[in-house]
Amino acid sequence: MKLVVQVKLLPTPEQAAALTDTLHQVNIAANHVAALAFEKFGLRGRELPLRTLCYGDLKAGGLGAQAAQHVIKRVVDAYTTLRAGIRNGGLGGPRFKRRRKAESKPIAFRPDAAHTYDDRCLSWQVDAGTVSIWTVAGRRKHLRFTCSPDQAKTLAAHRKGESDLVHRDGKWFLLATCEVPEPEVFEPVDWVGVDRGIVNLATTSDGDNHRGRRLARYRRWQARKRAELQAKRTRAAARRLKKRARREARHARHVNHTISKQVVAVAAHTGRGIALEELSGIRARVTVPRDQRACLSSWPFHQLGAFIAYKARRAGVPFITVDPAYTSQRCPRCGHIAQANRPARDRFCCRRCGLAGPADVVAGVNVRDRARSAWVFVNMPDPAPA
Repeated sequence: MKLVVQVKLLPTPEQAAALTDTLHQVNIAANHVAALAFEKFGLRGRELPLRTLCYGDLKAGGLGAQAAQHVIKRVVDAYTTLRAGIRNGGLGGPRFKRRRKAESKPIAFRPDAAHTYDDRCLSWQVDAGTVSIWTVAGRRKHLRFTCSPDQAKTLAAHRKGESDLVHRDGKWFLLATCEVPEPEVFEPVDWVGVDRGIVNLATTSDGDNHRGRRLARYRRWQARKRAELQAKRTRAAARRLKKRARREARHARHVNHTISKQVVAVAAHTGRGIALEELSGIRARVTVPRDQRACLSSWPFHQLGAFIAYKARRAGVPFITVDPAYTSQRCPRCGHIAQANRPARDRFCCRRCGLAGPADVVAGVNVRDRARSAWVFVNMPDPAPA
């Protein structure tokens, strides 16, 4: 499986200036190639014709051979992504202003947009904690980086492919692609059902509860600060808004990483698989009060599920998704389904058999029970031919 390892660069002022100039020049070149591709081919830029048209100009402009190739490939990939987004309806129909705007002008790259490096223009010295990287001012050697011991071990053993140079909030990063072998998935003795929610971010069938109360307070505080900045309507306020949005996203990602790591560790230690509800399309299917819409739409449920899924794959833990219908209203003992079984958000009480308990734990148990049945069908042998 592919993993991305992010390391932080610690450049000297001279090295930082060379990296800044490099990003600016390669993105100026990318804008030039994108404009030429749009003029000649519209949104259907192709790599071979563009290489014939632009490679000589990029080399004459001071870019190295590999840098020029990567600039052309970035432009082609950007147009391919744009065409796919239009085809899949991501920019709306033909009458939508957003789609007409995207189709009417060439793609533009930010001055500090990330640039791709391969092994010809970037070499790693993991033991020494340094890299040697190509810049428009020449090769910069002994550029230090820092990362955790686990990341260094992964880089040394599994790094393969390209790396991206990223400039974010005044800091420099390298994002390296690693090919990590997947362990064989074991046969589970049982399942851990996980119910995701807003008040309780994740509740397992074992009763483990990962509360979101502190996170909710943090998000409300961020919302107040965001409203104050939006009221100013200045460019400085807009920049601070973007910075706060990135900080909030990093905080949510950290919380999701922590929860998913704990869930997978428990499942791996006990020899069980992990079952989640299939929540795709929840925003279109679920109607909530106006005051709860922002809370429902802003929390990254999909990210938490994706983190659990890839950590389970990396640990060899079986993972499955099940139908989420009525998991919070069904009694796991007698099977009775009724909205009245959940008289309050946190409480479940079956109207038929009297089973009572925390509502999220009951939902997790229902997810676990459905995973047991689903796993049987998934592993059922094919019928013998007649």
